[in-house]
Amino acid sequence: QLQLVESGGGSVQPGGSLRLSCAASGFKYPYYAIGWFRQVPGKERDWLTCSSGGDNAAYYTESVKGRFTFFSVNATTISLEMNSLKPEDTAFYYCAVVYFASAQSMCSMKSGALDAWGRGTLVTVSA
Repeated sequence: QLQLVESGGGSVQPGGSLRLSCAASGFKYPYYAIGWFRQVPGKERDWLTCSSGGDNAAYYTESVKGRFTFFSVNATTISLEMNSLKPEDTAFYYCAVVYFASAQSMCSMKSGALDAWGRGTLVTVSA
């Protein structure tokens, strides 16, 4: 069974940086898309960046373009480098996987359509 574990969350001042990681294990198929999402309590989970498995190229939602960077560290780990953080970036951050989907299609899928989610890591941006 696919398991995803996020790490690297924490508290940071506005303008600061954090690097999140997601360790994956138990892939069932070699063809998948993987990405980062975030959720503010009481609101819907939003996509941030989606990529094809093993690729460093990624799609980004407009609000994080130029500030967040997706990295495929190795076959089982992805990272999200977050710079110039703003208070509105405060949220729970999740990684997720969907099999047999392109990165572009993953970004438009509803949360329930994805195959696996991590438990999330909290990022707090405040002065």
